[in-house]
Amino acid sequence: MFIKKIDRANRTLLLQIQKDATLSLEKLSDVCNLSIASVQRRLKLLRKLKIVDKEVAVLNPDILGQKMTFVILVELERHSLQKLNSFRLVVREEDRVQQCYFVAGQCDFTLICSVRDMEDFEDLRHVLLTDNPNVKKFSASLSIERTKVSLEVPLEKF
Repeated sequence: MFIKKIDRANRTLLLQIQKDATLSLEKLSDVCNLSIASVQRRLKLLRKLKIVDKEVAVLNPDILGQKMTFVILVELERHSLQKLNSFRLVVREEDRVQQCYFVAGQCDFTLICSVRDMEDFEDLRHVLLTDNPNVKKFSASLSIERTKVSLEVPLEKF
């Protein structure tokens, strides 16, 4: 399902909860200029329609000891559906992989991974890449700075 148009109140509501999903119904009703009951109904519908897919807490990796972020580009040897799904399964089961994208271009997958240190990265490298016979090649880049981290969807065109 693709939504072409979102009314102004829902747009405002979505913008607010993308930034802070813990905002109270009272605060949301003030910002959106709606009653609390209307905000509740709209949130329920947005969740039902899967426009609001998940509501999660964003944790600080530094405080939790995840000091290093790597961007890993992976090229597979074989591209059969079984081989692609096999790699997807390994990635989905690996907690250190925060994001995975199946991409067109120089590689097949782009991974964003969070690890404690180089020893942890080496373990991840073996689990995902070097011990996987279908991985043809990969390159890993260490992030120097978390310049922007967001999963917010741009809504200005709605």
